[in-house]
Amino acid sequence: MTAFAALHRPGAPLLLPCAWDHASAFALAGQGFPAVGTTSLGVAAANGLPDGASATRDETLRLALTLGSGPFLLTVDAESGFGDDPDEVGEFARQLAAVGAAGINLEDALGPTGRHAAKIAAVKSAAPGLFVNARTDTYWSGDGDPGETARRLDAYREAGADGVFVPGLTDPARIAELAARLDVPLNVLHSPNGPTLPHLADLGVARVSLGSLLYRRALGAALETATDIAAGRPTVGTTPSYEEVAAPSGGRQGPVCRP
Repeated sequence: MTAFAALHRPGAPLLLPCAWDHASAFALAGQGFPAVGTTSLGVAAANGLPDGASATRDETLRLALTLGSGPFLLTVDAESGFGDDPDEVGEFARQLAAVGAAGINLEDALGPTGRHAAKIAAVKSAAPGLFVNARTDTYWSGDGDPGETARRLDAYREAGADGVFVPGLTDPARIAELAARLDVPLNVLHSPNGPTLPHLADLGVARVSLGSLLYRRALGAALETATDIAAGRPTVGTTPSYEEVAAPSGGRQGPVCRP
């Protein structure tokens, strides 16, 4: 079992914050999170590209290259693998593993189950040590049919998935039922209106992802700060110092101009 796999414990789930750049990843690791994920929305939006459209393959790999040697375990949101060819998805996974990634998240986007299973198998063949978190979107963008969810997850587990991810699933009874029938870790997406982290632990969840929440909250805080200043109101919230933000990147040499 890899160190990353060992963090997936039913009853004591891994809380996985998701970063979108070097600064956000190192700031999260500095708060004691042993593992950090990436958010496909954050990476796409930060680069002016669409999310979920296989448009950020190079940007995702570039970010993994900058983060893979960091003092934390890294798992990468790779959308649907940035292509339909299983061999190409496997090669992308091999490159992620080569730069130090410990895991990969692959979503089925409600496409053919067999095709997604083939991608998972290709990834496990190309990068056996990479933790494959297989996501199904039956609740995220589908009708939340439990039977279809189970059918897809069973196929992905048989293909070699190390864990499964069902974003959009928030009903406690269904979460507990699914966790009980699975023999691999169950990952759910944190929902502000859903069960709390302690409740999810009690339900048997092994991993709780924050997805794009932190990126969206960061944008919200930036907008609030700008509008508060414009309106002559005091700003609130935590503001890391210049030195704290610059330190993980090596900081500046010589006199510093702080705009």
